Amino acid sequence: MAIFLMLGKYSTDAVKQISAERTEKTVKLAQQFQGEVKGMYALLGEYDLLFIVEFPGETQAMQFSVALARLSGIAFTTSPAVTVADFDRLMSGV
Repeated sequence: MAIFLMLGKYSTDAVKQISAERTEKTVKLAQQFQGEVKGMYALLGEYDLLFIVEFPGETQAMQFSVALARLSGIAFTTSPAVTVADFDRLMSGV
């Protein structure tokens, strides 16, 4: 399983729909794409949300990102992430 970070920005309409119910739908939506939400954080600054999610691969992460944007009206930037220990191992041969 791969870790992805999702940074979200609310639209005006998305702000009006903030609810625990939508959060619950988000968690269930991730499961439909064989994923799991590991963490969800509200932010101050350039982005409004940070999700840490886990999926089998990039295909499922992309599908979830688009499906979530359709569901919520929130624009997400999704990026793969690796632990620093894994990064150090990857870079040891460079």
